Amino acid sequence: MPKAVGEAQGKISGRIIIEQLIRNMELGQFEMGYSILAPCIFSLYLHPDDYTRLTGVFDLIRQDAKQALVARLAQLNAKPLGLGALRGGKDRKPFRIAGKDWTFEFFPDSEGVVPLGDVEIHSELNETPQPGYHGTKTTLLDREPSVGSITGKAGGARPETRQSGDRVYAEIRYEDDSGPQLYLMTRDEISVGRGGEGAQVSLALYTNDEVSREHLRVRLDAAQKRFVIVDQSMNGTWLNGKRLARGVEETLPPKAQISVAEVITLQFEARQ
Repeated sequence: MPKAVGEAQGKISGRIIIEQLIRNMELGQFEMGYSILAPCIFSLYLHPDDYTRLTGVFDLIRQDAKQALVARLAQLNAKPLGLGALRGGKDRKPFRIAGKDWTFEFFPDSEGVVPLGDVEIHSELNETPQPGYHGTKTTLLDREPSVGSITGKAGGARPETRQSGDRVYAEIRYEDDSGPQLYLMTRDEISVGRGGEGAQVSLALYTNDEVSREHLRVRLDAAQKRFVIVDQSMNGTWLNGKRLARGVEETLPPKAQISVAEVITLQFEARQ
């Protein structure tokens, strides 16, 4: 996916915000038996200066964003049937939203995490969290020039919602097909991979299918005061240059380099 470029360095545009909302919606799909749900509740965190600058046009951005997401959902539902359906297989599952309408809420970043010109987007399937679903977060940081998005959440007790009281256990920096990213680990266990098609992950990587839908897991072992990592993939995970045995937990150092299928490198750093 080509990198998004803002109209002026350090200034985020409505177009960039909407593009990243669409990306977040696609990453956050939740497949069920007869349909696929797309997120419809979005919370967007902006640098305080960007928040102040855009306050007067939030309603207009909401209108454009709703129009864009409705159109994208229609495109997904209009895709040609696959060979399985043409040969008498199961029909394609329709895409829909669980809520009555789309919701977009804007918040100033109070933690100093989102740089000027970037946006962090969190999403949920519905106002009431779905069992087993932990939301999608997307974030793009430090672009050239500096513009941004995702990882693709408003106040309240929704899973994965970033609140000022949340403890950050670790940070993971990496670059996928959409540019440089920063992920803050606020739960004691996360899954990492491409996600989609029934595999909901905490950290969704925007990349090719060399990376498994659920590629690896990272867990905080509080009792032993350490992090552990386990590979769950077909194409392997490397920790500081050493390939991990699939399904076997290994100690994850406070600072580590994690190679995901030799496609994406994650820079892991534990927070004190």
